[in-house]
Amino acid sequence: MKKEIRSLLVANRGVPAVRIMHTCRDRKISTIAVYSTPDRLSHHVFMADKAVHIGEAPPAESYLNMDRLIRAAKDTGADAVHPGWGFLAENEEFAQRVIDAGLVWVGPSPDVIRMMGDKIEAKIIAGRANVPTIPGISNVDDPDRIRQWMRDEGVTFPIIIKASAGGGGKGMVKVEEDSQMSQAVAQARSEAKKAFGDDKLLVEKYIERGRHIEVQIVADEHGNVVHLFERECTLQRRNQKIIEEAPSPTLDDNLRQEICFTAVRLMREIGYSTAGTVEFIFDAHARRFYFLEVNTRLQVEHGITELITGLDIVGIMLDVSMGKRLPFNQSDIRPNRWALEVRLNAEDPKTFSPSFGTITRLQIPQGPGVRISSGAYEGADIPPYYDSLFMLLMSAGADREDAIRVMDRSLSRNLRVEGVKTLAPLLLSIIRHPAFISGEVSTRFIEEHMDELISRFRESTSEDDVLKIARYVAEISALGPQKWM
Repeated sequence: MKKEIRSLLVANRGVPAVRIMHTCRDRKISTIAVYSTPDRLSHHVFMADKAVHIGEAPPAESYLNMDRLIRAAKDTGADAVHPGWGFLAENEEFAQRVIDAGLVWVGPSPDVIRMMGDKIEAKIIAGRANVPTIPGISNVDDPDRIRQWMRDEGVTFPIIIKASAGGGGKGMVKVEEDSQMSQAVAQARSEAKKAFGDDKLLVEKYIERGRHIEVQIVADEHGNVVHLFERECTLQRRNQKIIEEAPSPTLDDNLRQEICFTAVRLMREIGYSTAGTVEFIFDAHARRFYFLEVNTRLQVEHGITELITGLDIVGIMLDVSMGKRLPFNQSDIRPNRWALEVRLNAEDPKTFSPSFGTITRLQIPQGPGVRISSGAYEGADIPPYYDSLFMLLMSAGADREDAIRVMDRSLSRNLRVEGVKTLAPLLLSIIRHPAFISGEVSTRFIEEHMDELISRFRESTSEDDVLKIARYVAEISALGPQKWM
């Protein structure tokens, strides 16, 4: 029997750490933050009940240091560890070490994490569960083997080479023609080794103009598996999502039911528990979907599923980790809203290069239909050592048009960030683009429309604000209108 969770260590920082702590406050669970030296004044540190310094800036010395994280949990009397997303969230060794230390691991079992963390093994298991998979080959070690496979199976370019242990767009190289093959294999292997310590590769047919659809699953240790419907995460830059929505505008009711129950079948096959996501690529032209991977963790975009279902997915993870049953059946889940999420990264919206520094001004959107998941505050530093995401901005409405309208208001009128550049101008250009409004997008939308999207940016500086104030003062003063106005 699992023990009650009264105190939780969050083995993460920024947005995911703050999100988890909100649910813990609702549950009267005390929280323990961990922080590196540059994060000593971070939002998650101030929000927690206790905070432990675990090392210097490099992740290997702090947020990836398993010994220090487990020691922090034991020294502070924590009952459990939640990894959030990123860092060690999908590391089976860390999960096992947490359990071996007598702590509750808030996530699926280490065995499931290991199985699904290897894309090659995951694809084999998916095939066993009768889940459609993209044509491909595993354990690729040289370009000639890829060429032979393409000849034997009649596969044409483009193809995509992927790190077997990969995620987050790292170790993925698209190949358009044969002359790129050798360099692409070397690049993918190098990126895979550097990012994951494993240079195993697989190769798949690249689905042109694919749509990225994922199904949110929650499951308990008593065999109950329920889907919370799907999200569409097609809009990406460098294979990383920046806009997500729920439900998907691409699917009709029959396809929605088929893809959701396919995901349930797979998760039941592997004995999944707590929250996880099954990702698919959808070929809109052929109206077919293919298995991509299972994310054995809380997803960044889980908040829009919470908005359309009214559930707290982090709360479900905590309950299931304590051995409780899911308090609902599949028929109880009835989404009744539409929701969008945009990722506010500290990046130049024209080049995607990181923009680090101090947030000198932060005006956070408010009003009907808005939800904010923030990892920073006005005056906080965005350090150069970690992911540049510092806020998730979500909108909800009765339908898709309504949710887009709320997001437009939030990005264009109610959000102000100074001190660092953000993706906000690009995000606003995208949601105002006719193709997005009509739902006609693909994973290549941003790269194909980048120049057009940039041309829509409205540059605004602090000088604009000074001029507005001066104009206003002049208008209401006794001087009357001035020639310079």
